[in-house]
Amino acid sequence: MNESRRPSKSAGSRPGDRSRRPKRPQNPASVGAVDAPRSVARDVLRAVRERDAYANLVLPNLLRERKISGRDAALATELAYGACRAQGLLDAVIASAAGRPIGEIDGPLLDVLRLGAYQLLRTRIGAHAAVATSVDLVRIEAGSGKAGFVNAVLRRVSEKTAEQWVAELAPDASKDPVGHLAFEFAHPKWIAQAFADALGPKAGELRDVLAADDSRPVVHLVARPGEISADELALITGGEIGKYSPYAVYLDGGDPGRLEPVREQLAGVQDEGSQLVARAFTLAPLDGADDGRWLDLCAGPGGKAALVGALAGIEGWRLDAVEPAEHRAELVRKTTRELPVDVHVADGRESGLAPGYDRVLVDAPCTGLGALRRRPEARWRRTASDVADLVRLQRELLEAAIGLVRPGGVVLYSTCSPHLSETVGVVADAVRRFGVTQLDTRELLPGVPDLGDGPSVQLWPHRHGTDAMFMAALRKPM
Repeated sequence: MNESRRPSKSAGSRPGDRSRRPKRPQNPASVGAVDAPRSVARDVLRAVRERDAYANLVLPNLLRERKISGRDAALATELAYGACRAQGLLDAVIASAAGRPIGEIDGPLLDVLRLGAYQLLRTRIGAHAAVATSVDLVRIEAGSGKAGFVNAVLRRVSEKTAEQWVAELAPDASKDPVGHLAFEFAHPKWIAQAFADALGPKAGELRDVLAADDSRPVVHLVARPGEISADELALITGGEIGKYSPYAVYLDGGDPGRLEPVREQLAGVQDEGSQLVARAFTLAPLDGADDGRWLDLCAGPGGKAALVGALAGIEGWRLDAVEPAEHRAELVRKTTRELPVDVHVADGRESGLAPGYDRVLVDAPCTGLGALRRRPEARWRRTASDVADLVRLQRELLEAAIGLVRPGGVVLYSTCSPHLSETVGVVADAVRRFGVTQLDTRELLPGVPDLGDGPSVQLWPHRHGTDAMFMAALRKPM
């Protein structure tokens, strides 16, 4: 960028320089002092940056504490989650507009710059409102000098559309098509490459999967079997009945924690893909009778355990649920309250439980690449170096599960990641080492289209509207 257009560093350090003071917005309602949605979004970004907090945990608490609801809550949610998801793209644009690396910009200013740049590039909010409200957020907290710096940077961001910034800053699409798409849809390149590898012959769908992963997801509810039907839940909540899981209901937005069925534990928040995993676990065919001795070896925080436990309860059976961390085990206890679920605080690799289970679910800890759209900051925290240690853990957990299941019983292995090393690689290793038989998992998802060639299943947000869940059903030989 032309050095003459670089905002002066003194703009962030001379509060008395009135010549640099940006104009205040004309509409008093947009002034930062009373702009509750943007203040909340800014505070979420700050918590994520300073404390490695999770946006989806911080935001609902702030909205409740500050009594923000309705359209203001929806705006705060869009800005906070959207800016977290788009962080890599926003940072590249901000660095170019500021003429300096992101690391040289004060953290509190960077939070507001990300918030403002997101509004300019990825919403229909007018440029004046996006810039002016951002400037006010800084002026109120840090004074006019630093507000002037923010004003200058955001005005330069506003000079180009998102498409023009991508054309200027993204890798050349002809030389690095994956890198170009990764930049355009705000993903680290290694994650985009992992998606392309998992798509295999259909890698041409990479643009579609990245676009779906970069969009605001629909809220999925799960109706607890034996307590409420999906039809009843949809009627109560105003939602739409799900396409594939018989327990799923879709909500367009809002705070599901405030819904009476959720408060009363008649329903929960759970992606439809996770519901399909739990249901497939109960449908997998066994050799011999099912005596209802089931095990969830990686149960925290309890979503799948609750659905499986409810289904087990209908048949008069029980579920053992293993979770190594006490605080997560307590979440499982709360989620499965009044269900036939026994929670064990133990490492799934050495649980101490007696073998002989009919069914064992291994929903293994993973990179979580399949749920990035629901965990907006996660894509910028994970690194490719995380995969090796997780694969080692996944293999050890699957080995333990095979040891705990009876001959003729089934282990359902699942991950919320499409990364080949965490999915088909782990399963192939188990088949080779332990002689288990892969079942055609596609048959356990009746009515779900486009499941590939089998025998395992990979769901995708662009195909199925779910998280990118992987699952494979393995039967132990008699």
